[in-house]
Amino acid sequence: MSVGDDGCAAAGGRRCPLVLERVGSDPEGWRSVASRRLRECCVCSADEAKSRALGFAPILAWLPRYQLRDWLLGDAMSGLIVGILLVPQSIAYSLLAGQDPVYGLYTSFFASIIYAVLGTSKQMSVGIFGVLCLLVGEVVDRELALAGYPADADGFGGNDSAVLLAGWGNGSVGAECGRSCYAIAVGATVTFIAGLYQVLMGVFNVGFVSVYLSDALLGGFISGASLTILTSQIKHLLGLRTPRPQGWFTLVKTWYDLLANLGSTNVCDLVTSLVCFLILVPTKELNRRYKAKLKAPIPFELFVVIVATLASHFGRFNADYGSSIAGDIPTGFLPPQMPVWRLFPSLALDAFSIAVVGFVTTVSLSEMLAKKHGYPVDANQEMYAIGFCNILPSFFRCFATSGALTKTLVKESTGCRTQVSGLVSALIMLLVLLVIAPLFHSLQKCVLAAIIVVNLRGALEKFKDVPHMWRVNRIDASIWLATMATSALVNTELGLLVGVLASAFCVLGRTQRAQVLELGRAPTREHYDDMASYRGLQKHAGVAVFRYEAPIYYANQSLFKKSLYRCVGVDPEKEKTRSAKFKKKSKPSGAADIKSEEAAAAATLVSAPCRSLVIDCSAVLFLDTAGVNVLTEVRKDYGELGIVVLLARCSPSVQDDLERGGFYQSKTGCDGGEDRTTFFTIADAVGHVQGLAAAAAANGVRDVEC
Repeated sequence: MSVGDDGCAAAGGRRCPLVLERVGSDPEGWRSVASRRLRECCVCSADEAKSRALGFAPILAWLPRYQLRDWLLGDAMSGLIVGILLVPQSIAYSLLAGQDPVYGLYTSFFASIIYAVLGTSKQMSVGIFGVLCLLVGEVVDRELALAGYPADADGFGGNDSAVLLAGWGNGSVGAECGRSCYAIAVGATVTFIAGLYQVLMGVFNVGFVSVYLSDALLGGFISGASLTILTSQIKHLLGLRTPRPQGWFTLVKTWYDLLANLGSTNVCDLVTSLVCFLILVPTKELNRRYKAKLKAPIPFELFVVIVATLASHFGRFNADYGSSIAGDIPTGFLPPQMPVWRLFPSLALDAFSIAVVGFVTTVSLSEMLAKKHGYPVDANQEMYAIGFCNILPSFFRCFATSGALTKTLVKESTGCRTQVSGLVSALIMLLVLLVIAPLFHSLQKCVLAAIIVVNLRGALEKFKDVPHMWRVNRIDASIWLATMATSALVNTELGLLVGVLASAFCVLGRTQRAQVLELGRAPTREHYDDMASYRGLQKHAGVAVFRYEAPIYYANQSLFKKSLYRCVGVDPEKEKTRSAKFKKKSKPSGAADIKSEEAAAAATLVSAPCRSLVIDCSAVLFLDTAGVNVLTEVRKDYGELGIVVLLARCSPSVQDDLERGGFYQSKTGCDGGEDRTTFFTIADAVGHVQGLAAAAAANGVRDVEC
């Protein structure tokens, strides 16, 4: 619809403003909405049932179409390489999680199978992730201390399978369960709860939580946790028997204990650690530098583990030099056990942070691979997959898993085509669990610690990028530094919370820093932009155009008003005060009173730089009640001074907010009626007030109000 020609002629022949008719909408009642949603959930055709079944287990969709000749060789090669790398890393990260070595092997085995069945990413490797192991290890150590178990400096326990089964039955922990048994119970229970959280996130489609964890936040969290991991492994590198400190500031406490006990360093462990570093660091760099030429990375970690185990066994490092070793690693599998229900209240909060870190890492990594290789992934299905990768293995005493970046890159670079490579890796782990695992009995813990520290290299190298991050974006760099410092120096879980709060306050702060900008018109076309940013823009006589580049809501309403008044150059509140003082000073009476008020108003209008204000609302995303009220106050206050205030370029949602808030003086104020207060373009608003001024001048009227 448009304004009629008669209206345009009456306005002096000026161009008619653009008027659009809103599409009507009939809001559904809550009963009809609930009924419709219930029908959608309960009614399911045969095709929909098949689609949902295939969607929940993606292997049913892609396995029948598997191209054996083209894909099997690449999948087998990548699965073999990743499986070989998983052996030493699974044993090593068990040390970090406070579990016996065999449970790290269990974790990698079950996670590889379950993700191959439920996952949608073809190249991702799901397994042990250092940060999650650290979080699990901190929970395990805290619960052991609360339960009254003595501190274990070695980290691995010595419970055999018979004692474990006797002490942990039917979801409870008995008095005969030793320290290692209780540690395994805590680790499995917190993993079960974390997996339950992740599945519930998938059920309720709350994957949007991941958008609140920015790259700067995650990077700072992982780097801070990496410092904690590095510090926790130094005692194993030196062969010290100090327990892991509890509570906050563990990094400082650990360094204090290390320096206090430095004289007790085990020379055998120290020499072994140095030799491992001299081998692993150059070979890691060799694999990294020539990864484009190598068909597969050389598994130097496995070579180091084999040689170190043989040297420790035949050199009697444990018996003659007191070196800490991995100990007995049983073969086979223990029967499944239920989680310990009474631990749920104390582990619920810790499991939530583990669940969030796990699914965010997995989803972001799967989406990165999907974008790179051009196939779709279902983020919701990824949450199901990683949730069941935690729930089901927790019955076999495994600990938390997620997508692992390093092993994923290895898997991708060695020709992986589908999730079959994960099944091949699981076969390698099964072979180790059934046959080879006991051979690692004499493996020194300092060798495992060296493997962990070397694998932290990528996260620790992020510290070199801090100056570049600061130059690019200081806000992101500040979030990174705050998250990293809190995670490393105070508490790992608290670091994640501080990062989320810092990100939220930075977003809130940006809306607080927004300022009102004065706009000018381009000489050759109807385009308005910031006069402080571009040259050659022109003002309109008697009309000022401003833009506010932020939502207007309760937190910044006063800042918006102050910024607008400062930019306009007229503060209505001050003008009212000045006018009141003028009246009081002159003390007029009768006709003189009227003349005095007119003189005061005339003085205000003469001092005002404009007679009309146009506020460009294109950057205003939303208004709340306070935002609508402050716009109403601005229009009213300036109206009392004879200055017209109009809005332009309001989005439909902002128009709805204005209408619901009672901003319009009449119901036709937003759709082309006589009481025009909002316009679709700045040019229409400017033309409207110019036409009113021209009509008033022609009629000899001094003050015109819209």
